[in-house]
Parts: sequence; C-alpha cells; structure tokens
Amino acid sequence: MAPAPPHTLCFDAYTLDLMRCTLVRGGHEIRLRPKTFDTLRYLAEHAGRVVSKEELLRAVWPSVVVTDDSVVQCIREIRDALLDDTHQIVKTVPRRGYLFVAELSTMRPGNQIPDIRVRDQKVSFCRTIDGVNIAVARVGHGAPIVCTPTWATHLEHDWANPARAGLWHFLADRFELIRYDGRGFGLSDRNVSEISFATFERDLEAVVDALALPRYALLGISQGCAAAIAHAARYPERVSRMIVHGGFALGRNKCGYAKEIELSKAFITIMREGWGDDDSALLRIFSSSWLPGASPDQIKRYSNLLRSSTTLENAIRNRLAADEIDITDFLSQVRRPTLVLHCRSDNSVPFREGRRLGTSIANAILVSLESENHVPLPNEPVWPRFVDAISTFLSVP
Repeated sequence: MAPAPPHTLCFDAYTLDLMRCTLVRGGHEIRLRPKTFDTLRYLAEHAGRVVSKEELLRAVWPSVVVTDDSVVQCIREIRDALLDDTHQIVKTVPRRGYLFVAELSTMRPGNQIPDIRVRDQKVSFCRTIDGVNIAVARVGHGAPIVCTPTWATHLEHDWANPARAGLWHFLADRFELIRYDGRGFGLSDRNVSEISFATFERDLEAVVDALALPRYALLGISQGCAAAIAHAARYPERVSRMIVHGGFALGRNKCGYAKEIELSKAFITIMREGWGDDDSALLRIFSSSWLPGASPDQIKRYSNLLRSSTTLENAIRNRLAADEIDITDFLSQVRRPTLVLHCRSDNSVPFREGRRLGTSIANAILVSLESENHVPLPNEPVWPRFVDAISTFLSVP
C-alpha cells in the first residue's frame, strides 16, 4: 500500500497545512488567494525540479484558459508572503519555469509544528524585589523547564524567530515550557533603572517564586547560561537538571582576549547606527555574526525581530551587562546533572567557552555540534542531534 500523502509541508519558518489550505508562520496565518496557495502548494509538492508555466497552468487552472500573467502574479504574491525578495525559496529558472529550493520536511497531525494560538500560551506577570514587572509564558504539558532569556527576547515574536522558534516548538511538544522576558525586553517593563547580571538573577528568582515550582529543569542559551548556572549553584534543592547551550562564564570584557573586547565595541557601534532603521543593513551584518549559516531571508527576519524586542538603549545596556559577566566561582558549586551544548564553529561565543563550562562543572556532559551558527537551525543536518540530546537528557528520571 502506498504511504498516505503528508498533511503538512514545512520549510524555513513556514508550515503549509494541506488539510486546511493555510500558510502559517510563527503561529500566525498568512492569507493567500486560493490560486496563489494552490501554486505554492504545487511547487512545494514538486520541490527540487523545475516546474514550467505550462505545467502550473494545467495544474492550478484546469479546463480554464488563462494567460501566463496569472502565474506571474501568483509567484509575485508568494514571494511577498514569504518575504522571499532574494528568491531563496522560489527561484526563477530563465525560459524554463520555477524551482522550489527551500528544504522541506513533512509532519503529520500530532507531530506538526502547531499554531501557538492552538497551544494556548498563557502569559502572566510577576514582580521582582525591586518592583519590575516580568512577563512569563507557559505552554505545553509535562515536566517544567524554565528557559532563562538571552538578549532581545519577546514572548510573542519569538515564535517567528528563526534562531529560537524551532526549539520552542520542540520543547512545548514534550514538556511544560516556561519562558520569560527579561527586564527591558518584550512584554516586561521596559522603563527600568538597572540592567545587570544581578538583575538577571533577580528576574529568574522572581519567576520561579511566583510560579511556586517545587522542582524544575533549567535551560540557558548564550548569555542566559550565566544566570542559569548561578541559580543552579545557589538553589540545588530546587533545580532538577540544567542545559546550557552556547554559554560562557566570562563576558567579552572579562575573558582576557583583546579581539573579544574590540568585537564588543564593534557590536555596540553597529547597534547605535542601525537599530532605528527599518530593514537595517547594519543589523543584518550584526545578525549574520550569530547566524552565518542562515539564509538571507532568515537574517532579515531575525534582525527585524531584534528591533521589535526592545529599545536601542535597553539593548545596549543588556549587551554591556553581558560583557561584564564573571561566574567562574559558581562553576565548581554546581551539583546538578548538566548538559553543555556548543557549536564547534561558533564565532559569537567560541567553542573554548563551552569547553570551559564542560570541564569546570562536575560530571557535566559536553556535546559539540557541527555548526557555524550560534544556535542550530531546524534545516541543518546537526538539528536532530541537537534536539535529541536535549530530549534524552531531560527525559532521564
């Protein structure tokens, strides 16, 4: 018996729901005309080969006489909907037709990337000891995993963030995913008097206290690893286990490398010059340093999402605070099972920093990932290894 056709086709940050005839990105439906959707569907179902205009006309407009302009209009609408101005998803092959070039994955009901509205993410607020309102989101079912924020987070917009959405969906399918926006970012209070490593710790403590979680796992990514490590060292009776990815114990101004200090200054300059511009080329350069293996469209969306997360002033204050981090004294105090993940070719946080965490935390498991991105992307070959390592570690009793 032939296998049943897939119910969804997933590519980049998008999902084509073939049952409901909808295109979804980051939990939000993108409206397409029926013929435009049918054109996109046909191209995706025949990904990897050139489809001529004549074939599209026969498939999408059967028994109807229309001109080539109908195809051209649909292709234009598809590219507008997918933000595909550089033709990284649908490529034109001169005098031959169109080629769907994005990498596809198929998912069936129960495994497909769900719409966040169906997941029913619940957002609430808690207050820190210094009076800052922190936004907290809970979604999914199972053992709780608390994710400490890295910089430029937004509880709503992160579902469309190419560097984070894939991991959030994966975790929410298997656990109770608890995320929060750090002070100055996303839905949390933005007009705050202090942003420092001490406030990173304060925000995390406020969240777990407000939720009255007796036991929870921690996940830290990038600068969020430091707060997770310090918390695990201070509260071993509350933390069940901890995962840190792309983390560091010493910020750029503390690590002793002149190159890192100069890089910190360059990042601040780029942010000052490019933060206020729509579709900023400078922010794309900045984003490319974190995701060098991403497509131009992913870089464009990531850089625009950064701007939506906070103000320029708060972004710079957060970066400066991260550059001053020094948690070396906490590393030997961690006694909870720890998984350290790090991309071997990560230029944003060099692999030596991940190795430092892996060798300094007692009995930590170090997993190196073959990627040049700061966080692996779902279309990378290393993605299954990345998420399987996390799922396996969290599933141990």
